[in-house]
Amino acid sequence: MPLPLYLLAMAVFAMGTSEFMLAGLLPDIAADLDVTLASAGTLTSAFAIGMVVGAPLVAALARDWPRRTGLLGFVLAFAAAHAVGAVTTSFPVLFATRIVAALANAGFLAVALTTAAALVPPDKKGRALAVLLSGTTVATVVGVPGGSALGLLLGWRAAFWAVAALCLPAALGILRAVPATRAEEAGVVTTVSGGTTVSNGPTLHAELAQLARPRLLLAMLLGALVNAATFASFTFLAPVVTGTAGLGTGWVSFALMLFGTGSLAGVTVAGRLSDRRPGAVVAVTGPLLLLGWPTLALLADRPPALFALVFLQGAVSFALGSTLITRVLYEASEAPTMGGSYATAALNSGATAGPLLAATTLGTAAGTLGPLWTSGALIALALCVMLAFRGLLTLRTSPA
Repeated sequence: MPLPLYLLAMAVFAMGTSEFMLAGLLPDIAADLDVTLASAGTLTSAFAIGMVVGAPLVAALARDWPRRTGLLGFVLAFAAAHAVGAVTTSFPVLFATRIVAALANAGFLAVALTTAAALVPPDKKGRALAVLLSGTTVATVVGVPGGSALGLLLGWRAAFWAVAALCLPAALGILRAVPATRAEEAGVVTTVSGGTTVSNGPTLHAELAQLARPRLLLAMLLGALVNAATFASFTFLAPVVTGTAGLGTGWVSFALMLFGTGSLAGVTVAGRLSDRRPGAVVAVTGPLLLLGWPTLALLADRPPALFALVFLQGAVSFALGSTLITRVLYEASEAPTMGGSYATAALNSGATAGPLLAATTLGTAAGTLGPLWTSGALIALALCVMLAFRGLLTLRTSPA
């Protein structure tokens, strides 16, 4: 895999750390800025909604920019938003910085996905996506616990400064390693009698028209459902560990690290298979997830089983999710500048909807296990959709 892919993954790591570590910093933020915990919680919602809405809008705005310019601009905007957030004493200003950071994150990920696909041969998009998403999975293993620990020791502002600092080496790497010429960015070269000229590719209208294709919409829907199932349980894993399993709060970080380690293993393995044998990945991981979430709910009061299943569910969830998002990129191949935003919107729609659905179950008889049952139901729905529309879903080996 080319070096620029790993530099993009470094930036994704910084952005993933920022997105996930906030949950552990909310009480400190609420106390420092004199707002309620519920008000501080809106910072998470603002970021998630900004990601969903921002991906297509920012990608459309930046589609005519050189990719290096877009990536560099989004990384620096993300860093600047965290620097402002780290020094402000105003909650509305902090709220605004989260929206700006979400828009920058959405724009970066949308451009990074299409850039990653363009940096490798057409039949290796899955491996490229696995490298890129490894930044998110490493964030759950290292960045999130590290950010939470830094916030505990030095305050939440130090965690924001750390995220801003993480963006700088990624920005330097992008500046030095990501191609800047428009021929390399567009990927559409036409030979004419007088030599070689570069075509600007499809228009924005033509790229948006791809959203009318049932195959693309199906891939996006399935990716969103699987990601919703993943984050429905990941978001509310802490009360399962401390409540159902009866363990101390220190075990929460251990459980999150296990989930993140599993997710890293999952995207790594799936990245090698999702291009050549995507059908096999779905056939194996789909039923495993359908069985795994209810089993985790039933055995959550037994710590050894809980931790083993958390690792396995992280691995299988990200293996299936990354494979389906790879299908989005393949189905959106006629939308070279907007395809990444479609994948980003699918990912973050699920990451937003899943926790909201899971939260409604916490006050029911299921209690803290409600999110786990919610994840199982979402996977069951995804598999039903796959079966109902199996004629539309392309899960054969992708052509070079």
